[in-house]
Amino acid sequence: MSKPTTSERVSLKAAYLIKKLALQPHPEGGYYREIYRSVEQIPAEALPARYRGARFFSTSIYYLLTGTQISTLHRLTSDEQWHFYDGGALLLAMIAPNGTARNVRLGRDHARGEQVQALIPAGTWMGAHLAKASRRGYALIGCTVAPGFDFRDFTAGRRSDLLAQFPRQRKLITALTAAG
Repeated sequence: MSKPTTSERVSLKAAYLIKKLALQPHPEGGYYREIYRSVEQIPAEALPARYRGARFFSTSIYYLLTGTQISTLHRLTSDEQWHFYDGGALLLAMIAPNGTARNVRLGRDHARGEQVQALIPAGTWMGAHLAKASRRGYALIGCTVAPGFDFRDFTAGRRSDLLAQFPRQRKLITALTAAG
């Protein structure tokens, strides 16, 4: 039996992580599993009006993208911190409410401008994909949300709506949304 190629080893590693970490398909793309949800909650009356109900103090997930998978553009009501754990570089794209865009390269190669953490402020549209050189691999990250994640606070980006709102970000929006 021949030795697996590099791309086969990476694919095996991603499959191993999906199984070992018990990851499931995520609605925005990739795989995930919630690993923490605080026991205590913040009462609704102590939160800003943008929250509809109480929220847990904090939540976190494992999140994995492989190959050409993308995390489609979406936004949250809370701040989200992304933490790089393993694999190839991941490009995190953001569009602020004022329409300015920026990219953060998550990874371990600091000489290439990679960071191991990135903050996505509440209300910012965000999406992600593997960097071109990493597209035969995977990226394993963690996401921490505070106040904690609740699907009521999640808005999926619709390409037509985002293009109407942010026409200068056409390339980014087209790359990280489904047609429609």
